[in-house]
Amino acid sequence: MLRVAVIGSGPSGCYTAQSLVQQDARVRVDVLDRLPCPYGLVRYGVAPDHEKIKSLQNALRAVLEHERVRFLGGVPVGPGGVPVARLRELYHAVVYCVGAATDRRLGIPGEELPGSWSATEFVSWYSAHPDAADGGFLRGVRSAVVIGMGNVAVDVTRMLARGATELSPTDMPHAALTALAASRVDRIHMVGRRGPSQARFTTKELRELGTLPETGLAVDPAEAARDPAYTDPSALPAPQRRNVEVLRGWAGAPVPGARRLIRLRFFLRPAELIAREGRVGAVRFERTAPDGHGGVTGTGRFEDIEAQLVLRSVGYRGVPLEGLPFDAAGGTVPHLAGRVLREGAVAPGEYVAGWIKRGPTGVIGTNRPCAKETVASLLRDAPFLTDRDLPGDPLAALRAEGVEPVGWTGWQAIEHAEAELGASLGRSVVKLPDWESLLAAARTAGP
Repeated sequence: MLRVAVIGSGPSGCYTAQSLVQQDARVRVDVLDRLPCPYGLVRYGVAPDHEKIKSLQNALRAVLEHERVRFLGGVPVGPGGVPVARLRELYHAVVYCVGAATDRRLGIPGEELPGSWSATEFVSWYSAHPDAADGGFLRGVRSAVVIGMGNVAVDVTRMLARGATELSPTDMPHAALTALAASRVDRIHMVGRRGPSQARFTTKELRELGTLPETGLAVDPAEAARDPAYTDPSALPAPQRRNVEVLRGWAGAPVPGARRLIRLRFFLRPAELIAREGRVGAVRFERTAPDGHGGVTGTGRFEDIEAQLVLRSVGYRGVPLEGLPFDAAGGTVPHLAGRVLREGAVAPGEYVAGWIKRGPTGVIGTNRPCAKETVASLLRDAPFLTDRDLPGDPLAALRAEGVEPVGWTGWQAIEHAEAELGASLGRSVVKLPDWESLLAAARTAGP
């Protein structure tokens, strides 16, 4: 028998577990997660109104319900939890699928002002992540600026413009739903430092902005035309060409009867967040221009955009996990085909998959081939890994050391409690938003 611990129950962790049990009938997998709930960013990162993507949980559920897979939630690894060295004693192999846990910063004056947040923090709040703080994101806000031109930027822009009618059928926590329903935001600026042809959002996500009730969209055709490919997109790859065509359709169009307005702005680079009455009141941008090599250069001309809320969405970074090597420049763990490298040499029995392996790139499906590569390396190493005797069932050892995981029945009890909460509020499923309520629900499942 080959015992493997997979750290993280998001897509990369589940695809790793799936590949292991599919390819070798001797493998037993424990999927450990710091949170009492599985599915990672599918539960806590996908926008609540994206039901089709969220339905991927059904496929991940099938993995975690496999007879040779155990889900062990509420088990932190590293400081304050199970040390990396202890995991290596309890399992033949450990695969770290811990994602990219922090966001990139702008590095400009005023970034710490109240009202300035990462998009990750905002997403965590409306997704009911138990670590999220209710920072009063929308209190007193009429104008918001979203910095970034990727799908997460589109998500938070769309959520700022959604009303209670569209959000009530989702699993959004009730406090976030109430706050968004009462929001007085009527101007949302989504801003990028480069041109329309270099935006990173997908066309499907972009088009959704055009379907929002009582919401107008505006693109300044003169501003967008600073990008030569905007004027003539024929040479662009198909995804970028479709984006430009959608934006051209919105350019200069009248916005009759709109209660709120989304403005997509280009060639503006954030330079400073300006304080007003002790919080962010505006964002100062420097106008940029194409440099002829795919980048931009500053022009020395500036523009201020009023904003009481600023959400930065400029990418993610991995963070070091105590006990593992870390490449600070790339925000990843050094590896060779998924095998962890310590000082350039393969560390037996230690592996990585997902964003901590390759960086925050790709879509959910990209994790599948990434996991398969790592699993192929692990199974090739299996004859050497199983030479070492283990002390017995790792779960028994963890419990003897005071660790009380939330098992699969505990997670099912959480699901039941969320269904009951939704019914009591006249909605469908409503997520429990904090550690206390999640763990109390899990305990109703019994030992």
